[in-house]
Amino acid sequence: MEVLGIDIGGSGVKGAPVDSLTGTLTRERLRIPTPQPATPKAIATVVKDIVEHFGWKGNVGCGFPAIVQNGVVKSAANISPKWINKNAEQLFNEKAGCTTVVKNDADAAALAEMHFGAGKDQNGLTLLITVGTGLGTALFYDGKLIPNMEFGHVLLKNKIAEHYTSDAVRKKNDLSWPEWSTRFNTYLEHLERLLSPELFIIGGGASKKFNKIQPHLKVQTPVKPATLLNNAGIIGAAMAAK
Repeated sequence: MEVLGIDIGGSGVKGAPVDSLTGTLTRERLRIPTPQPATPKAIATVVKDIVEHFGWKGNVGCGFPAIVQNGVVKSAANISPKWINKNAEQLFNEKAGCTTVVKNDADAAALAEMHFGAGKDQNGLTLLITVGTGLGTALFYDGKLIPNMEFGHVLLKNKIAEHYTSDAVRKKNDLSWPEWSTRFNTYLEHLERLLSPELFIIGGGASKKFNKIQPHLKVQTPVKPATLLNNAGIIGAAMAAK
C-alpha cells in the first residue's frame, strides 16, 4: 500500500510516497525549506504544495515537531506559538484535500526505525533520539510506542537539553565533532540515569556522522546509528497513516 509521508522539520519539509509494506520510497523525495515564521498557514501551504507535486489523492501521514494529541498540537518549541491547540489534521485536510494523520515527528521516525531499521526485534526499553534543529525523542517498550516523550526538553547544565547539544547548537557555536560529542555523551548519561534503557538509537542528520561521534561516547548503554537516516521521518509518517 502506498502512502504519502511528509516529515515537517525545523529547517525543511520533506515528502515522498512510501511502500508501507517494505518501508521504501517509491519516488524521489521533495524537500522544501521550512517557512519562517513556521505559522499554521505557512506550513499548511507547504503540505499542499507537496501533495500537489506528487498528484496525490490518497492518505497522507505527517510527522510534526511538537507534542500531538489526537491531531491537536500541544507544544511549539521550534515552530510558531500560533500552533498551540491548533488541530493540524483538520487544517491539513482542508488545505490539501486529503485524509491526513499527524504524529510527533520523532515518534514517526522511530516507528520506521523500530519496524525496518536499527530497532527491529529489539525488546525492553529503547530510546531513539533524532538530532537536528532540536532533540526529538521516542520511547519504546518491547516494540510498542509510548508517545510524546519530550526528553529533549529535560534540564541539563542549567539549560533545556536541546539548547545545549542539538545539531543547531553545534553549528551555531562552531563546535568540533569531539567537542559536540562530549556534550552529547553528557546528555546520554543523564538519560541513562533516568531511564536505564537497553538501547539508544541516534537518528536525524547526526546518524550520518556516527563514526565521528562514537569514539567519544562513554555511556554503558549500547548506542546504534539509525539505518534509515533522513528518510525515517517520511517512512514513519506514512506508516502512521496507512
